[in-house]
Formats: sequence, structure tokens, C-alpha cells
Amino acid sequence: MPPTLKPAITFAEKKDLDPAKLVRLFQQAPWSKGRTLEDAREMLRHTDVAVMAWDGDVLIGFGRVLTDYVYRATIWDVIVDKAYQDQGVGTDIVQRILNHPRLKKVELFWLCTRIPSFS
Repeated sequence: MPPTLKPAITFAEKKDLDPAKLVRLFQQAPWSKGRTLEDAREMLRHTDVAVMAWDGDVLIGFGRVLTDYVYRATIWDVIVDKAYQDQGVGTDIVQRILNHPRLKKVELFWLCTRIPSFS
């Protein structure tokens, strides 16, 4: 029998993300552990750009941006599932944000983090 191939990690921008999938991810980090479903739903409504990493239908990474689309953009909530850390997923999310076509005019990006690692 041939070996089972693991599906590739895919990246997407979706405005209709199920906030329950995001809350599951948030429960893994001390800085976001207390976030609720309702708060996550509201946060997503007010997010300008969001980039997600998926392994099949499992959300494994997330990052979001608040911006004026010209001068400044702030990157928030970059998080990667513990099982996928140290594989470059967080770096890929940030790179996809920095190269996002809707953000090409932005002069300056700020990354908000308490812990300076987003692997």
C-alpha cells in the first residue's frame, strides 16, 4: 500500500472564518487564552485583512491587520497551532501580509507582540 501523503499547508484570506476555529487556536496561547466566541466574532468583523493557514479544514495559523491602507498598518494576533510551530508558518503569514496586494501602498507596518517569535 502506498504511503499516505500529508496534505500541504494552504494559505487563504477569508472574511467568513468560523470564529470557533479561531477561538480553538487562541486557547493554545497564554496571551489569548481567555478570548470568547462572541469577542472573536466581533474582532473579525472589524479586521481589515486576515491571513489564515490551513491543514485541510483545520485552522493552524492566523494573523490580522488594522490599517488605513496608505500610511500605517498594524499586524495583530499572529498565532500558530502548537503542533505546527517552528515550521515557518508564522513567518509565512507575516510575509503574506507584508506582500498583500491591498496593502501595497502602506508605508510602515507595526507588529504588535508580547513575545518576539512567530514561527
